[in-house]
Amino acid sequence: MNAAIVTVGNELLAGDIENTNATWLAKELTERGVEVVRVLVVPDEEPIIAETIRSWSEQFDAVIVTGGLGGTPDDLTMEGVAAGLDRELVVNPVAEADVRETLDRIFEENPDLDFELRPEWYASMPAGATSIPNPEGLAPGCVADNVYVLPGIPEEMRAVFGNVAESFGGDVATRILYSPEPEGALAAPLGEVADRFGVRVGSYPNREAGRTRLKLSGDDGGVLADAERWLREHTAVALSTDDGENADGENAGGSNGPDASTGTDNR
Repeated sequence: MNAAIVTVGNELLAGDIENTNATWLAKELTERGVEVVRVLVVPDEEPIIAETIRSWSEQFDAVIVTGGLGGTPDDLTMEGVAAGLDRELVVNPVAEADVRETLDRIFEENPDLDFELRPEWYASMPAGATSIPNPEGLAPGCVADNVYVLPGIPEEMRAVFGNVAESFGGDVATRILYSPEPEGALAAPLGEVADRFGVRVGSYPNREAGRTRLKLSGDDGGVLADAERWLREHTAVALSTDDGENADGENAGGSNGPDASTGTDNR
């Protein structure tokens, strides 16, 4: 399974807020074995959102969209998704009931509120979509075809994603290793292990910690284990599986064998 992430918001493009939603979603999906193939930030403009959804919903297994779902003028995420899927924007009856219940509770708990909040502002979504409850906020998310629409507020986004998280899964496995060598010293063995085994490789130096994080990813666990074993045997110094471990341990030259790293670790 592959997935693309679209985050909507002028404030993201302007650098007013950090795009933590994209980072969080990418990590969650990767840990579930999903291959994240695209991450994009688009402005609060319906035509651009629609164009992206129209194209990406055909290219990828799933598209996850986060953005404003409320009733302010810049909350155009649902409108853009509906246009991109060639559907009308309609009030979803299940979402409307959820929103009314939440509004009743809000006004009951805050009797001094004297402004209007209309359910249709928050319950409108592409025709035929399935509403996804939002236990942390007012606006529900939805899923239409292979497009999942989540709120932009991080706490709400995570809560809504939690209601559909089991829809995402794949076979991508990951091995994480740490080396005390600088990134440049690892270029040759990393390039060779990628060519030999067809795995994806990444190296991420941490100068403050004095070590480099190595990431091997692939669709076949057996091949990935072979790739890790080969890399351990062809690096000049020991590779650690623990970020806090002293890499001068006894696993030099791969002496700990193929079982030194088990499972998938996506730190």
